[in-house]
Parts: sequence; C-alpha cells; structure tokens
Amino acid sequence: MKNTGNKAVVLLSGGIDSAVAAAMARESGFDIYALTIRYGQRHAVELEAAARVAAALGVTRQLVETIDLRAFGGSALTDTIDVPKTDDTARIGNGIPITYVPARNTIFLALALAYAETVSAGDIFIGVNAVDYSGYPDCRPEFIEAFQRLANVATKAGVVGRTFTIHTPLISMSKADIIREGHRLGIDFAMTHSCYDPAPTGHACGRCESCLLRKQGFDQAGVPDPTSYASFD
Repeated sequence: MKNTGNKAVVLLSGGIDSAVAAAMARESGFDIYALTIRYGQRHAVELEAAARVAAALGVTRQLVETIDLRAFGGSALTDTIDVPKTDDTARIGNGIPITYVPARNTIFLALALAYAETVSAGDIFIGVNAVDYSGYPDCRPEFIEAFQRLANVATKAGVVGRTFTIHTPLISMSKADIIREGHRLGIDFAMTHSCYDPAPTGHACGRCESCLLRKQGFDQAGVPDPTSYASFD
C-alpha cells in the first residue's frame, strides 16, 4: 500500500473493518479525512463508535453526513423488516441477505469521492472484504475496480490527470486476519460496534450475522472479544 499523497478519505462506520482500514491508512502515513454516513440505519449506535475511533486515531477531520436511505427501504437495516437471527454461523445463507442495503457502497464511495476531490485527496479507503462479507455484491473486487475506473472519468480531478485510488486493504482477509491486524496496530476493539440489531441499551444482540462473524473472528484470532452481548448479560 503506497502513500501517493498526503491525504486519504476513509469511510469510517465504527465497525471493526473500517477501524482497521483507517489504522492501516494512518500507518502508511496518510492524514485521515474520515467520512461517516448516517443513512437511517437501525444500528445508529455505530455513529458513536465511529466518533470514538476517529478520536483514538487522531484523524485530521471527521465529517458526518446524512442521507436517509429509509426513503427507499428494501433492507432489514433501513426498513421494518426483522433482522435475521441464529446461533450458528453455519446457518448463515450463501445468497444476498436481507441486511444488504441497496447500492449502499456505491452511494458511500460516491460521497467519499466528492469529499476527496474537494480536499485534494487522491486516495480513498474502504474496509470491504470478500471473505467474511455475508454475500454483499458491493464488497467484491470487481465492484471496487469498476468504481475506481468511474472515479477517474467522472471527476474534474480525473480528467485533468489527478487520479484516484480506491484502497481495500482488507479485501482478501478473513475476519480473524482483520482482528489480528487491528490487534497489531493497537486498536481497542471495545470502542467498535458491529451489531445490526442492538438492544435499547446499546448492547450487541449476539445473534445477527454481524455479531456471529465478529464472535467467530475473535475466537479464531485468539484475541479476547471485549463486546458486551445482550444475549449473555
């Protein structure tokens, strides 16, 4: 991962993946311009986690923008649809789950691109991975490659020769690998949030796909899981 300039826009949700991606960008020498999106997600508590991560990493600026995807719905994260629950990762389906938010990463990267162009940043980091990605189509390498091509033909900066690079440092890592890397970088995972359907107290449910993958990742990484799960309190 080569530092091609001073600044990088990092999509920061408050989850493990985005926190580790941001820490990797910082280690590579970038000044971080964090972008956090309030999109009407039912797990809006992740916005508080994003603020904690931004403060811990000493980002240059954290911008929190609102675009309410509840207007479209179509996802258990933005609509009145139950978040699927199970007790076993083996029961997680192979298809695209109902927690997929239509075009979310396309929208997020478009906003990150606009932010990057205005702050003269040529690098954008997003914490997607194609291993433990729950079947989301906008976490695949071919999507990222296509968006990078778009970024460089759809912007003034790209037209005049200041190209953009979309960094996906976690794309081929398992959740356990990501947690090991975050542990190496000194991330306090207690400040992150993964649960799709947290309790009113903010505790993680312990049974949604995201919670199960998080728990499995810590177990496989051999790193203590600091998460407080409502199911086990």
